[in-house]
Formats: sequence, C-alpha cells, structure tokens
Amino acid sequence: MNTQVMHEALHGSSEGRLTFPEVIGMLIGAGVESYCVDFIGRKDTFYMPDGETHVEPVTLPAAPVAKDFAGYAVKATIREAQADRIRYPEIVNRLCDAGVAGYHVYLTGRKVIYFGRKGELHIEEFPRQN
Repeated sequence: MNTQVMHEALHGSSEGRLTFPEVIGMLIGAGVESYCVDFIGRKDTFYMPDGETHVEPVTLPAAPVAKDFAGYAVKATIREAQADRIRYPEIVNRLCDAGVAGYHVYLTGRKVIYFGRKGELHIEEFPRQN
C-alpha cells in the first residue's frame, strides 16, 4: 500500500493544487478501491481491495456541518467543482454549509455518495469520459 500517494492526494487537494480528476487518477494508480471523507470525525479513510485501510487526518480548518441537508446546494457545489470554478477548500466549506457530514468515493464504481447527519443522501455518478 502506497500511503505516500494517499497523503499527497489529500494534501494536494486540500491546498487547492489538485483537481478531483487528478486525485482520482493518483489513487486509482495506487490501487485504492474507495475512500471516505468524514467531516465530523475529521479523517479520510482509504480502502484497498484486500481489506487494508489507511487513515489520514483532515488538514483543512474545521468547518461546522449544518444540521439540515440541502441537496440542491450539494448539486450546485459539484457542478462548480466539475467546471473547475472552485477547488477543494471552497468545496469543503460549501458542502459543510449544505449539511454534508461526509462522503464516500467509490473509484471502481465511479460514484460519490454524499451523506448528511440524518442519513440524507445525494449520489453523484462520475462524469462520462470523452
């Protein structure tokens, strides 16, 4: 397990240097199957196909997670990120404001599931590649 790639993907994203597609490419290249970002627990957990896991602490300043989940705001944030108009630090702030407690990225399944404090969900498929 190449934990250095996981560390660099997390920090590069947190610093706004890397886009989501760049992070995904790095993690797929390192064999990561999925990862979960927990805004409340302040950690990212990376999952390998053999069951191994690696945990990295969230490095961004703590943003309070709103009590109510606003799916429309989650969708709007995702669209802004996909257009590369905002980077990860702003994405995190907007997601927390929208009540996202965390999200799980399924690299092999090509989707992200965003979840709120009360079990609310938004599922986003990876954009189709041209």
